[in-house]
Amino acid sequence: MENLMTSSSLPTLFADEDGSKESNDLTTTGLTHPEVPYNSGATPSTNNPEFVEDLSQGQLLQNESSNTAEGNEQRHEDEQRSKRGGWSKGRKRKKPLRDSNAPKSPLTGYVRFMNERREQLRAKRPEVPFPEITRMLGNEWSKLPPEEKQRYLDEADRDKERYMKELEQYQKTEAYKVFNRKSQDRQKGKSHRQDAARQATHDHEKEAEVKERSVFDIPIFTEEFLNHSKAREAELRQLRKSNMEFEERNAALQKHVESMRTAVEKLEVDVIQERSRNTVLQQHLETLRQVLASSFASMPLPGSGETPTVDTIDSYMNRLHSIILANPQDNENFIATVREVVNRLDR
Repeated sequence: MENLMTSSSLPTLFADEDGSKESNDLTTTGLTHPEVPYNSGATPSTNNPEFVEDLSQGQLLQNESSNTAEGNEQRHEDEQRSKRGGWSKGRKRKKPLRDSNAPKSPLTGYVRFMNERREQLRAKRPEVPFPEITRMLGNEWSKLPPEEKQRYLDEADRDKERYMKELEQYQKTEAYKVFNRKSQDRQKGKSHRQDAARQATHDHEKEAEVKERSVFDIPIFTEEFLNHSKAREAELRQLRKSNMEFEERNAALQKHVESMRTAVEKLEVDVIQERSRNTVLQQHLETLRQVLASSFASMPLPGSGETPTVDTIDSYMNRLHSIILANPQDNENFIATVREVVNRLDR
């Protein structure tokens, strides 16, 4: 029996007592061992099962803490990877630098045909949308006879020759040299801004990573950890307070929007009523003009001999009023006739 205990090693005894398959290099801190070799048969560790169980539980706790740390580190890496994105969407593109002094670029035969036929087609069929007109003109170009198509192609070739000659002459001018220098300076500034933006993005990501890493490295239940928790709680309270203020403001704005919507609906109803009233008044005015024109058709104005029509009744009545006020004694008979006509209108 003593020989059997002597030949057995400590890890084998752990496997028999606890049923675990831990490694042979298990170390436990905070435990004191008598300086007795493992192959002795009367060691306290081999004769005390509670000591073996404490060692196994200590190793399990150590493994759980290491697994938790690895999980936290993996989760931190995943969050960092998700935060690193590409360029933000919706950035405005700057327009390329354009030389206003350069000669006009040549047009192809197809573009010439499109420009010529587009206005004609839009004049004939204004209800057709622009994409549909482009599609129709494309089909028309593909079905165009070769001799007619060649006319546009010849014009394009002549325009291209004109452009090459003007461009060759323009490249010898001082304006082209100034534009070329501006273009090169702008390209250099653009590359410098891109490098600065990339460096700033890298520094920001690095700073955020260091900050988050410092937060995760704070030991729990320490003064630093408690101060950090207090700061986060104060920040949360401030955010909740701001959230409540914004909700109250949104509620007030919502009420204001509802009142404005009601006022707009009321104004729309008033506008509809006024439009209908204006329509009735316009019809009444047209009827009155027709009646006046027919009633005064046989009464030419003194001096000019003008007789009214539906289109000229307004100017006729203005002149009639001026004549009556200017010389009532000289036009007594005419005024009497006007009174008779007006009396018939009242009836």
